[in-house]
Amino acid sequence: MAGVSESCDCGCGAPARSAFSPFVTRSEQVAVQHTSGSHGIEQAVISAGTFVMGDSSGDRNVADGEMPLHRVSLSAFSIDVTTVTNEAFATFVDATDYRTEAEQFGYSAVFHLAVTAPDDDIVGVPPQTPWWRGVRGAEWRRPGGAGSSIDDLGNHPVVHVSWNDAVAYCEWAGRRLPTEAEWEYAARGGIEGAKYPWGDDEVDAGGWRANIFQGTFPTLNTIEDGWATTAPVRAFTPNGYGLWQPVGNVWEWCADRFDASYYLSSPSSDPTGPNIGDARSLRGGSYLCHISYCNRYRNSARSQNTPESSMGNTGFRTVAL
Repeated sequence: MAGVSESCDCGCGAPARSAFSPFVTRSEQVAVQHTSGSHGIEQAVISAGTFVMGDSSGDRNVADGEMPLHRVSLSAFSIDVTTVTNEAFATFVDATDYRTEAEQFGYSAVFHLAVTAPDDDIVGVPPQTPWWRGVRGAEWRRPGGAGSSIDDLGNHPVVHVSWNDAVAYCEWAGRRLPTEAEWEYAARGGIEGAKYPWGDDEVDAGGWRANIFQGTFPTLNTIEDGWATTAPVRAFTPNGYGLWQPVGNVWEWCADRFDASYYLSSPSSDPTGPNIGDARSLRGGSYLCHISYCNRYRNSARSQNTPESSMGNTGFRTVAL
């Protein structure tokens, strides 16, 4: 059924939560008072405009629904120049006592080379993507599991946040998640039809331009770009609109439900995604994308996961209401 997904078919995207431990149930969430909070992320103001949405490079993944190319008109909006950081998310948690779904379920998805936890903390290994581990105790403060922390990662993107967690932050901050169309328009940085935010040159041309996986995926990461997992949100170079790392580093949740056939019938002005479906859209790829394996660190690339799923390579940025 369109828009319904039990897992992400992208190698650098974690499977849905149910793939790890389908019998684990969440603990009760603490009630959160959603008052307007302090959102400390710098904004880029994107003027109203029209662009061609979808893949024009030929590197599309057919099952992801990157086609057909279609012209989209958008109203003006402002968007975070970086993903939400650990520091910003901590402000939200301190103000609300919010507990993420990773904390409620007691585990989250961690790439096997990033696990910092005893073997007893592994609650599941999905057979189709065995480089992922369900790790007990992995959450935004402990991205690799019990032996990790974010003590020196305040300016890194917050991870292990589900779509539901990102929406809770937005409600507190008086923000919302970007639509896929807004995200792609902003990621393109004003360069029409380009594969990447900086143009069509490959990510490793003349020095690394984004945080992806180097080496032999998924067993050997040579870390040529300097980062084994997340990089600081202002690493590398911003695009023409001032956005840092819209591709690579971490996947970013969007507001839309996911449907691979949506572009066939999406409206031409301010599309907001299909009205039905369980899965939510993800954009931008992550530090686990690889040149020869998962090429979803492109402007038009799309992925998906269930709204309660969380993983160590997914975060979010927000837009104004």
